[in-house]
Amino acid sequence: MQQPVPCVRGIILDDEGRVLMLRRTEGSFRAGLWCLPGGKVDYGETVEEALRQEVLEETGLSCTSLRFLFYQDSLPLEDSGMHCIVFFFECSVEGDIELNDESTAHAWVQRTSLAQYRFAFRDDLGLVRYWDECSERQ
Repeated sequence: MQQPVPCVRGIILDDEGRVLMLRRTEGSFRAGLWCLPGGKVDYGETVEEALRQEVLEETGLSCTSLRFLFYQDSLPLEDSGMHCIVFFFECSVEGDIELNDESTAHAWVQRTSLAQYRFAFRDDLGLVRYWDECSERQ
C-alpha cells in the first residue's frame, strides 16, 4: 500500500531577499532541475531535525533558527510517482556553502527570475506561496 511521504524544504534567504536553490546532479532523481534544500523525514526524527540535517548535508550550512511556514500536498504527477506532504520552513543559517554530491550548482533566486528555472518537486509553487503569503520582503 502506498502512503504519503513526509518531506521538508528550507527557504534560506540572503541579504537581498533571494532564495538559495540547488541544481540536482546528473544521474539523480529529477537530474538537472532546481530545488530547495531538503528531503524526506526519516522514521523517528522530527521535521525540524530532518530539515537541519538535510540543510547541513546538502549545503554545509548550519541552521540557527527555523520558522514553520506552511505545508503543501504534492500529489503524484504519474501513476508510480510519490505523494509527498512537504513542510516548508524559513531558515536562518551560518557558515559557507559547500555542496555535497547531490547538487552540481547553487543559485540565489529572486521572484522576478523564477521563470528562468526548471524546478523539481513543485518547489516553485511553494516559493510563490511563500512570496505571496509569508515573506516580509516583497
